[in-house]
Amino acid sequence: MRNLINSPGFRKYFANTSWLLGERIIRMAASLFVGIYVARYLGPERFGLLSYANSYVGIFTAIAILGLDGIVVRELVKSPDQRNTLLGTSFLLKVIGTLLMWILILAALFFSNNTPLTNTLIAIIAFGVLFQSFNVIDYNFQAEVKSKYVVHSQIVQLIVSSITKLVLIIKGSPLIWFAVVYSLDAIILAMGLAYAYSRNSGSIKKWKWNAKVALALLLDSWPLMFAYMSYLIYAKIDRIMIKEMLDDHNVGIYSAAYVLYEAPLFISLMIAKSVYPIFVQSFQDNKIKFFELYATLSSYMTLLSYLIVLFIVVFHEILIQITFGDSFEESSKILMLLSFGMIPMFNACLRSSYITISGNQKIILYTTVFSAVINVLLNIILINEYAVQGAVYATVITQILSLFILNIIFAETRNLFYIQVKSLIFMGIWRKR
Repeated sequence: MRNLINSPGFRKYFANTSWLLGERIIRMAASLFVGIYVARYLGPERFGLLSYANSYVGIFTAIAILGLDGIVVRELVKSPDQRNTLLGTSFLLKVIGTLLMWILILAALFFSNNTPLTNTLIAIIAFGVLFQSFNVIDYNFQAEVKSKYVVHSQIVQLIVSSITKLVLIIKGSPLIWFAVVYSLDAIILAMGLAYAYSRNSGSIKKWKWNAKVALALLLDSWPLMFAYMSYLIYAKIDRIMIKEMLDDHNVGIYSAAYVLYEAPLFISLMIAKSVYPIFVQSFQDNKIKFFELYATLSSYMTLLSYLIVLFIVVFHEILIQITFGDSFEESSKILMLLSFGMIPMFNACLRSSYITISGNQKIILYTTVFSAVINVLLNIILINEYAVQGAVYATVITQILSLFILNIIFAETRNLFYIQVKSLIFMGIWRKR
């Protein structure tokens, strides 16, 4: 382990990951504090409507992204001499995907009962997705292990976005301008990425389209597109179903609780990304030691989740009071119930790393599709029965099933099921004592 940590390769990738994790921490902190001010200013109903519009567009963004992220990075690493062709082709594919996304959104809105204001918010947010085509520049910097240039652009975007939202609050601006900020974010990031690319890698003018490359990319990426689409349905369908089955007010109550619920989750992401290079090396060198390391980290993460849940159970009312205020009082119980979903999330935070390292990515596809289907069904049943709390029950049950119970179904992850069960009582920690 000491040799691995001291190796130049590990230091290079760890430094690259540190930039990403640092940006993630800053973004989470800024989004939390600014997001709370926005919610307090808008109130439950308008905040719920904005969250609904963002979630509505979010479900369709998988079509614009086309699952190209990991595929393009892989090809750039394998064939750096084909960079201009790969970037130019994937950029145009994303533009075409965005146009297709707009068509599908328009078709879906035709069958909805949304108000003109709701449809306007959706249209404004959907417009910004076009500029996410410039994220192909991010793929290039990932392949070159130079994510710091992307982070610079993201921090500039975050600063401008945060200041703009605060100015809108001070000026007492209407709801529609907060939707404009979503598109503004995408435009600023696109400009920053284009500038960073021109200064550090090459010229966008040299990008080229190649139909054969486009077909090859799409043949590789379509399973990932469906996997990501399933994930987005699972992650965002709750707000849409609350809106359709209840009202905007309940969407706002649920969304406010979800903001605080999401805040600690970056810890599990940070740990998973930080230890990934060590996991790769350990899996190659000694699989027994690898699973021991997995058990130890899973136990510590489970312990941490227990402490976070205990804190929220005790202080959930105070947390909502000092953050969102009296108008979101109903969010306190939602937050408490949601917090129990952190246990499977933290307990299984290393699951995706193992599946990727072992070359069983198809399990991720199966899991995300299962999560989307079961979450929709549970929402239909439980929201009808328990109103907004039903959406919480659906979320937590889906997390337990997909991240924990489902492991026993696949032979490749059955070992993880037993490890994660033992981690619930910290066997990965005390068995070493």
